[in-house]
Amino acid sequence: MNIRYIIVVATALLLGSCGSDFLDQKPQGKLIDEQLNNTKAVEWLLTGAYGLMNGNRDGTWGNYAAAPSQWLFGDVAGGDAHKGSEAGDQATMFEIEQHTSIPVNEHLSVMWNNYYEGINRCNTTLRLLKVVQETGEETFTDERATEIEAEARMLRGHYYFFLWRVFKNIPYVDETVSTAEAAQTPNNVDVLPFIEADFRFAADQLTNTPPMGDEGRVDGIAAKAYLGKLYLYQQKYAEALDLFKAVIADRPDLETLPFLDNFNVNTENGPEDIFSAQHAINPDGGGDNANVGDMLSGLYGSAPANCCGFFNPSFDLVNAFRVTAEGLPMLDGAFRNDPYLSDFGLTGDAQENYQVDQSLAVDPRLDYTVGRRGVPYHDWGIMPGNDWLRDPAFHGPFVAHKRMIDEADFAGNTQSGGVNYVTALNVSIIRLADVYLMAAECAAETGDLPYAMNMVNAVRKRADNLPRKKIDGNDAAAYSVQPYPASAFGSKDNALKAIRFERRLELALEGHRFFDLVRWGIAKEELESYSAFEGSIINVYGGLSFSEKNSVFPIPQDQIDRSGGNLQQNPGY
Repeated sequence: MNIRYIIVVATALLLGSCGSDFLDQKPQGKLIDEQLNNTKAVEWLLTGAYGLMNGNRDGTWGNYAAAPSQWLFGDVAGGDAHKGSEAGDQATMFEIEQHTSIPVNEHLSVMWNNYYEGINRCNTTLRLLKVVQETGEETFTDERATEIEAEARMLRGHYYFFLWRVFKNIPYVDETVSTAEAAQTPNNVDVLPFIEADFRFAADQLTNTPPMGDEGRVDGIAAKAYLGKLYLYQQKYAEALDLFKAVIADRPDLETLPFLDNFNVNTENGPEDIFSAQHAINPDGGGDNANVGDMLSGLYGSAPANCCGFFNPSFDLVNAFRVTAEGLPMLDGAFRNDPYLSDFGLTGDAQENYQVDQSLAVDPRLDYTVGRRGVPYHDWGIMPGNDWLRDPAFHGPFVAHKRMIDEADFAGNTQSGGVNYVTALNVSIIRLADVYLMAAECAAETGDLPYAMNMVNAVRKRADNLPRKKIDGNDAAAYSVQPYPASAFGSKDNALKAIRFERRLELALEGHRFFDLVRWGIAKEELESYSAFEGSIINVYGGLSFSEKNSVFPIPQDQIDRSGGNLQQNPGY
């Protein structure tokens, strides 16, 4: 049984428990000791811990900052996308985009509250597991008890890792800490060793197949990949590479796995998937267990999924997909010369009669990452431009592609009532191409440049398998993506430049960009350079100033207030 459907059922059972006799009913929404002190309750609690992976703590709306895709912190703050919509709608998102956030920004509180709720659910599961195993009339087998502990610790490590990337200085609370103590826990310890211990336990105890045979549960491969990612962030390249190689060896060659399967509700959880947030539409058509964090990236106007016009790809990202005559990325930044703007800035007859330039030389991944005027978009038809945009003068002429689904799949995979922007599409947090590129980075850092090149070229060769989008039977662009020659990886610096650019192309709009820039130590130069370019097209995006403090975001002020001063604000805020 798929874990996404278990989440739906478990939620209903937990919220609806009561006695059959009216006079003997227990208060709804409150579980009593005899309901909890058993194996079934532990399994329900564990499922609830999985449930927070979609970022939804207490309702469909308002969870955007907690989206597992991390589009707001990873892509918008990283220069790959604009907040979108209109300037005044969710205006505090623009503070995140411009790195001018203050501690009372509500999106920071959403991120903090929702992911600490996930941690709390993991801790509650671990706490009850111990009680049941020690005092319960019915207990788990040792094997299942260890699996549950490993699953809960893996999820806890994930929630902490997401919080650490955004805030860095966060309090660490585990299952031994009481609720009262948790509220007073300071943020003066390094949480990375605790995250590492959780991932290591999961990697050591879980097999390479999902527990209980349930698709969507974490397994040993996911734990190894995540532990490797943690090591990569700590620049422990050799240790990370060993883990990445183990993950790669467990999966088919990337070139045999279709790129588009990662963004298709009919083919998700395939062999490229390593660790993902599982999403589902409830049996009653509700979307609480669906991809509510990405709902704002629904398009606008006459589009089949027409809310809310946020999350618009930047000009800089779109032009990064341009290629040289050799089918290679423009690593020297030449893609910013004479940039492609689609129909932006045109008026009158020029706007009305605009035709897409089919001679534009681009990587074919562009049109499966970004929707642009004149090019087919999913199965929705030709993207018409302004008719599907909220305020193009503010956010530009492009829309995101990876988070929307085909119109043919709306039935059963979108929220009822025509809410087609809330979908059952999973969000991949780690996928195999990501592992290839992380392995390439580690190999380059440790001197194995041939291996690094092979990993990057495997990603590029797979990209060349993408079907070309057509306009009147002809390619919509001069598509080209070719492998790097050995000369391009002749030095560590050149190799890292190519690897970093490939991460931007392959993983575009999947929430990685800002965090990559920070861990590479190049956020200031890259974001200020991006701002100068983007601001030359739409002036509101110019003038970005990035300093060391902006590598993390401020601790929410409401949390500092509740802690009685035990939480300290991040430096500079």
